[in-house]
Amino acid sequence: MAKAKTQYACTECGGTSSKWAGQCPACAQWNTLVESVVESAANRFGVQAKGLVQGAPVMRLSDIEAEDVPRFGTGIDEFDRVLGGGLVPGGVVLIGGDPGIGKSTLLLQALANLSRVKSALYVSGEESGAQIALRARRLGIDAGDLHLQAEIQLEKIIGTLTEQKPQVAVVDSIQTLFSDALTSAPGSVAQVRECAAQLTRFAKQSGVTIILVGHVTKEGALAGPRVLEHIVDTVLYFEGDTHSSFRLVRAFKNRFGAVNELGVFAMTDKGLKGVSNPSALFLSQHDAQVPGSCVMVTQEGTRPLLVEIQALVDASHVPNARRLSVGLEQNRLAMLLAVLHRHAGVAAFDQDVFINAVGGVKITEPAADLAVLLAIQSSMRSKPLPRGLVTFGEVGLAGEIRPAPRGQERLREAAKLGFSMALVPKANLPKQKIEGLQVIGVERIDEAMTKVREFS
Repeated sequence: MAKAKTQYACTECGGTSSKWAGQCPACAQWNTLVESVVESAANRFGVQAKGLVQGAPVMRLSDIEAEDVPRFGTGIDEFDRVLGGGLVPGGVVLIGGDPGIGKSTLLLQALANLSRVKSALYVSGEESGAQIALRARRLGIDAGDLHLQAEIQLEKIIGTLTEQKPQVAVVDSIQTLFSDALTSAPGSVAQVRECAAQLTRFAKQSGVTIILVGHVTKEGALAGPRVLEHIVDTVLYFEGDTHSSFRLVRAFKNRFGAVNELGVFAMTDKGLKGVSNPSALFLSQHDAQVPGSCVMVTQEGTRPLLVEIQALVDASHVPNARRLSVGLEQNRLAMLLAVLHRHAGVAAFDQDVFINAVGGVKITEPAADLAVLLAIQSSMRSKPLPRGLVTFGEVGLAGEIRPAPRGQERLREAAKLGFSMALVPKANLPKQKIEGLQVIGVERIDEAMTKVREFS
């Protein structure tokens, strides 16, 4: 029997090479070329022909009647929030995260809730039916009419979906599936791409909502070709430390709702439970004010969250002072230290600076700039900031403090949680007074530092 011809495919972009190389010639990523079997022309064309659908008529966009997308909830409020209000018929959701972080547990809970009102199917390629049943009993989940299939062959799964006609189906996971039309191994670039495309095509034709579970690489990105994220409608990521009892689910893509929505869960012996007041998780409970601590209001999608930013500034004992940031962008920290020196006269070139966002949350918006600088200044002076102070604002290279979006919602959330003073960009000053909250507007970083010294 002739030896199968092989090639090397990139796990990032899907590009191919006839021989292995350390760097992908297409996207220039390192160590991403994986050996795979070259598919014959008959196999490739057979797969494409089998996936063809009848051509739709050409219509003018203005003649197409469109209504609001109907949704149905999963029974888990935090999960519905991240999804944009619930699942959409015919939608395809991809959820990824580190091993053991709670992907299968959350989906098993959601399907158990949905099975009481809708037909649901759980397809597992990693566990047997007995293992899933044991997990459901251990978590105390009432499975109801939830159906289960342990299968990894794509054609059999699509056959089951066609026969059973469930309204919601979970496939755990996409990397374990394989199609008979391809000869490569499960988890290869070709298999992941083809299985995802076939399931997505079936979902759009039949109206079945399909949730795919995806593995992640050691860097935390979804394994497989990047086209996997482009095919689906919604991409969710599990965040958080597996050693912590809290989990964060963030939406990075959502065709039916807002992106960057955040759902907060607590891992218990009965599964994942939604946290109704997540700000309490990200605020440390100090008996007294401590130096280097500043509370900011960040905006995660449509939800304002209060997060404590901690800074530690210490004399450096090496020529190159260390700059370490956890939960915030490290390059931005170096820029902010330069602005602090140039426009506020506070030098830290001979100091080690460490920044941490409490609770494991990742803050990507620039509205954290002012809180970071106030925390650094407080640590350097060894004087705590005023009790009840909250802040937000972007700091520019010229030393100006720029406004943050949805400033009124941030201030109302701070007042609701009992904060009495807010230092914000002048453009974010509220038009109407917020009861119980003194709001101070500043335009430049040196002005903000002066205000803090007056109150502390």
